[in-house]
Amino acid sequence: MKVKTILVSQPEPKVENSPYFELEEKQKVKIDFIPFIHVEGVPSKEVRQQKVDLSKHTAIILTSRNAVDHFFRIAEEMRYKVPDTLKYFCLSEAVAYYLQKYVVYRKRKIYVGKRTFAELAPLIKKYKNEKFLLPSSDMLKPDVPKTLNKLGVEWQKAVFYRTVVSDLSHLKDVTYDILVFFSPSGIKSLFENFPDFKQNDTRIAVFGNTTIKAAKEHGLTVNIKAPTPETPSMTMAINKYISEVNKK
Repeated sequence: MKVKTILVSQPEPKVENSPYFELEEKQKVKIDFIPFIHVEGVPSKEVRQQKVDLSKHTAIILTSRNAVDHFFRIAEEMRYKVPDTLKYFCLSEAVAYYLQKYVVYRKRKIYVGKRTFAELAPLIKKYKNEKFLLPSSDMLKPDVPKTLNKLGVEWQKAVFYRTVVSDLSHLKDVTYDILVFFSPSGIKSLFENFPDFKQNDTRIAVFGNTTIKAAKEHGLTVNIKAPTPETPSMTMAINKYISEVNKK
């Protein structure tokens, strides 16, 4: 079965040179982007119920842009003036640069990991006397609290935003040759929206081991996997697959 249409369960990339647009051009396929999940902010009233006092923390751990947005949103809703002395521990450069939306970057104490939480851990350990706040979603990766507990630092998790299943009813009568998933939440959304979903000739592309596991638990056959040593990105994996099946 040749591939002509692909649905990516994420928002459309904002950059013009996205590899998805190159893939579309190169393989002459149509790619649609529809987020299967979205993020909703938790009201400040609910944050207070979690016994969170922003003024008690001297450092903040930011694992995503969502964490940045919702920390400053909650601070504003609580009428809390974020002090210039607050230390920011950011998971990656992308998260750190995103801080510029809210603070004057060069005037703040910002510590940046490379990519994973394990790589950020030594920086947190170096400042183990700080009182850390971890604003997160309701779906925090289990390695984060494990790592923080192992470091022996004083920290508090606070749920500032939630991952919510999107309404996909407009896709009821639409079929795609490939569905692309990046998280177990995306798989969950598919089956919450369409409990009777049958894979039939649809190919399933998944990113990461937890997503592969979720797909298999829902009885899906995974046709395209990333990352692999040969195809470290999803677009490379899809490109390789299309090159093989469309040639036949």
